[in-house]
Amino acid sequence: MIENLEKFVLGMGFWSMTWGQAAMLGVASLLIYLAIKRGFEPLLLLPIGLGAFLANLPGNGLLTPPHGNEIGGLYYYLSKGIELEIFPPLIFLGIGAMTDFGPLLSNPRTFLLGAAAQFGVFTALFTAVMLGFNLKEAAAIGIIGGADGPTAIYLALKLAPHLLGPIAVAAYSYMALVPLIQPPIMRALTTEKERMVVMETPNPVSHKIKIIFPLAVTVIGVFIVPPAAPLLAMLMGGNLLRESGVVERLSNMAQNELINIVTFFLGTCVGMTMAADVFLRLETLKIIGLGVIAFGFSTVGGVLFGKVMYRVSGGKINPLIGSAGVSAVPMAARVSHNVGQEYNPQNYLLMHAMGPNVAGVIGTAMAAGVLLAILG
Repeated sequence: MIENLEKFVLGMGFWSMTWGQAAMLGVASLLIYLAIKRGFEPLLLLPIGLGAFLANLPGNGLLTPPHGNEIGGLYYYLSKGIELEIFPPLIFLGIGAMTDFGPLLSNPRTFLLGAAAQFGVFTALFTAVMLGFNLKEAAAIGIIGGADGPTAIYLALKLAPHLLGPIAVAAYSYMALVPLIQPPIMRALTTEKERMVVMETPNPVSHKIKIIFPLAVTVIGVFIVPPAAPLLAMLMGGNLLRESGVVERLSNMAQNELINIVTFFLGTCVGMTMAADVFLRLETLKIIGLGVIAFGFSTVGGVLFGKVMYRVSGGKINPLIGSAGVSAVPMAARVSHNVGQEYNPQNYLLMHAMGPNVAGVIGTAMAAGVLLAILG
């Protein structure tokens, strides 16, 4: 009896806890705090923080692979949803079902702003190479600039799975910091006259065009960049459910139950990759820093091209909407709107900014596909 009791006591996790694991419990707690107290992307940061917390509890066995007749740990099986690239495309299905492409279709020129905002992806890619990352790692890091968490996870899984944890945390953290990062850049690159431009009310888009659009984008996108097919097919498939008007139950399912369940498991599985021996490295700090560069230059690219469109249109396009070319939907569009209203209370840019905002989702998926086609 004494021996069994001694074995039980010595088997407790207290004795095997390392300083690295203790530090990571602190990091996990910080993510949970930012999600709950500060409201920073709580839908993802909270599950990621929870997963990171569990991953660094000694002897948790949650990722233990099966051995003989013994089954593996719970997250050994759940993590297959990431390893087999199932979760990110399913997230895109829900995003597509929640997205209205009407503002983009009413002003197709704003599609170019979504493309221009990918500037940060390639800026961060080349910077990462200069800092010692190989091309595949650099590409996975650079996609943070698209401000699209599922795409960042998808590309990291394909090109640099060992960097999944830091890339996912950086991507979602900077998405949450859009209202802090973007406005100073927007003000620095635009004049007060440009910020005060009032844009014309968008034209209505027919139901037929809204149905044709997701099919056309899927065909063209897959023809041009086949590796982007899983993301584009799910994104546009979800949008077709929404716009068809005949499968409301399926559309609601994709927008609510499905995306909520997958988001939780995706987040906790990503968090489970943040074990101390993997996360506490110099590379992690580099990735966090490169994420700022990626996101900042994506904003710069969008705003500068917005200024070009302002000139070409004879002052009819407010360049502030260019900042919404990143994929943080709809937060980036709200930031464009709010900054515009600071200088002109009669300025309602939200619907105009949603055009480049949803174009950014497509643009980031295409950019990921291009990188996969070249480096995969």
